[in-house]
Amino acid sequence: MASKRTKWVAPVALASIVGLTACGGGSSDNSAAADTESGPITFSLFSADTNPNWTGMKDEVGQVITEKTGVTLDSEFAIGGDTQKVSLMIASGDYPDLIMPKGDTSKLVEAGALVDLTSLIDQYAPNIKKMFADDMNRLKYSKEDQSIYVIPTYNGVGQTSFDAGGGFELQLEVLKELGYPEIRTLEDYENAIKEYYAKHPTINGQPTIPMTLNADDWKIMIGVTNPAFLATGLPDNGEFYINPETFEVQLHYKRPEEKEYFRWLNKMYNEGLLDKETFTQKDDQYKAKISSGRVLGTINQEWDYSEAENVLKNSSDETMQNRIFGHFPVTLSEEYKDHSFMDVGFPGGYGIALTTNLSEAEQIRAIKFLDWMASDEGQILTQWGIEGKHYNVEDGKRVIPQEVQDRKTKDSAGFAKETGIGQYTTMAPHYGDGVKDSTGNYYTTNFPEQIQAAYTQPEKDALKEYGAETWKDLFPQPEELGTSPWGAAFNMPAPSDPAYTVAFQKQTDIVRKRIPEAILATPDKFDAVYDGMLQELNAPDIVKMEEIFSQQVKDTVELWGTGK
Repeated sequence: MASKRTKWVAPVALASIVGLTACGGGSSDNSAAADTESGPITFSLFSADTNPNWTGMKDEVGQVITEKTGVTLDSEFAIGGDTQKVSLMIASGDYPDLIMPKGDTSKLVEAGALVDLTSLIDQYAPNIKKMFADDMNRLKYSKEDQSIYVIPTYNGVGQTSFDAGGGFELQLEVLKELGYPEIRTLEDYENAIKEYYAKHPTINGQPTIPMTLNADDWKIMIGVTNPAFLATGLPDNGEFYINPETFEVQLHYKRPEEKEYFRWLNKMYNEGLLDKETFTQKDDQYKAKISSGRVLGTINQEWDYSEAENVLKNSSDETMQNRIFGHFPVTLSEEYKDHSFMDVGFPGGYGIALTTNLSEAEQIRAIKFLDWMASDEGQILTQWGIEGKHYNVEDGKRVIPQEVQDRKTKDSAGFAKETGIGQYTTMAPHYGDGVKDSTGNYYTTNFPEQIQAAYTQPEKDALKEYGAETWKDLFPQPEELGTSPWGAAFNMPAPSDPAYTVAFQKQTDIVRKRIPEAILATPDKFDAVYDGMLQELNAPDIVKMEEIFSQQVKDTVELWGTGK
C-alpha cells in the first residue's frame, strides 16, 4: 500500500488546488475536471475485490484519465477471498487514501477512518449531485448516522438490465440436439441433462460432466446456496429471507422449500449427475472443465466463467462453439417465479470512500476526481473507450466497429487489460445500463442492439428457436415481480454490533460445512443432516443476529421513505 509520502502535489497555492476551475468552457459537466496546473497526484487505493486485469492505469483509458485529471491510482486489490486486510488496516491505523471495503464499511466507520462526504459532494461535486439527485437518502449510512461515507459504485444509477447473466445454464449443443425443449423447472433441466448424457457419455474422448458447480471458498454462495432462493421465488437478499410485509428477517435456508431444492441436488449427486469433485475442486479446475466443452450444465453467474467460455467461442471447431451456455429461469416447480429481475430501485451499497489519511486539500482533490469520473466525458471514456479507436460516431450515434466488438466478445480479459474499458466502472459512481446522455446515446454499451450484436451465432440461433432476442426475454419481467422497498439487502453495510458479526460468521461456517454434507449424503441420511443444520441455525445467538438485521432493514425503509 502506498504511503502518504508517495503523493506529490505541485508547489502551487492551496487556493489553486481547492478552487480547481472548470475545463471545457465552464460547462457544469466538466466542473470536476482537475486542472493539470495543480500538478499530478497519486492516490493509494485498496479494493476488497480482485482485479487480475489491472495495469496500473497503463491501459489506454487509464492513460487518458491521468492526462485529463492529473490523477494516478496506486491500487492494491484483495487476493482471492481475503477478508482480513481491512481489519489489519484498522489494527495498524495505516489506511490508503481511497478504499473500496465492500462489507467492511461498518468496521471502518466504527474506527473513525472514513471521511463524511456530505459537504464535499455539496460543494465540489455537481456531477455526483446530478447523478444521485433522486437517491441522496440512499447514500446515507444509517438512520442514526446520516453521514455519507461511501459513494456507491457497484450499482449503476438508473440501471435497467437488458440481459440475463445468471440462472441455470445449459449447453447450446444440448438444446440443439433435443430440439430446444422448454426449460422451466428443475425436472425439465434434469431431464435435458439426463437425455443428452445417456447419448453422449464422452465428449472429445473425455468423460462428459452432466453438471458441475463452483463451490470454491466464497463462491459456494454464488453457485450452490444462492440458487436455492432463486429457484424458490425469492430475490437476492444475501443470506436472508425478508418478509415483504413485516420486514422480519431469517436465514433463507430455514424455508421448507429450500430444503427441497437441496434435496434435488442430493438426488443429482446420488444419480451421478452432479460432479463428484464439486466440493473439492478449485476455481481454476472448475473453469478448465467449462473450457473443455464437456460440462452440460452449471448454475452460476456468467462473470465467473466467461473467460473459460471464451475458449469455446474462439474454437475452430463449430461444435465446440456450440458448447457455451444458455440461461434459463429454472424453479422448483411452476408455482414459483425467478426474481432475478425484481425492481430494487437504486440499492446504494458498496462503493468507494475517502479515508482520514487525506488532508483537507487532498480530500477536495479526490472528490473532484471522482466527480470528473461521473461527468459525461468520464462516463463515456470509461464505458466506451476512445473515440476513433474503440468507437465511432455515425449520424449522431456511438457505434462499436465490428472488429472491436469481435475482440471484446471473444477475448474479454485481454480486451479489458489492453484498453481499460470497464476497468474503472466500480471505482467511481456511474450510470447504469439503459440511461441516455444529452445526445440520446446510452452511457453504457449494454443495451439491446449492442447485446444482440455481441452474441455468437450459436446464441442467436438458440434464442430464435425460443422466440427471444435476449436471454432476459425468457425470464419473468420486472413488472411481474413488484418492487423491493429496502433495495437489495446484500448491499447494506453489515451491522457493527459484535452480537451480529460473531453470529454471522458462525452461521457462515455452519452453512458451508452442512450444505455440502447434506448434498453428498445418501438419500436416507439427507433429512437428518439438513434438519441438524437447521437446529444449529436456530441457536439463540443466530436468532439474535436475525433480529438485529431485521431492525436494520426496518430502519433503512424508514430512512429511504419507501415503507408502505
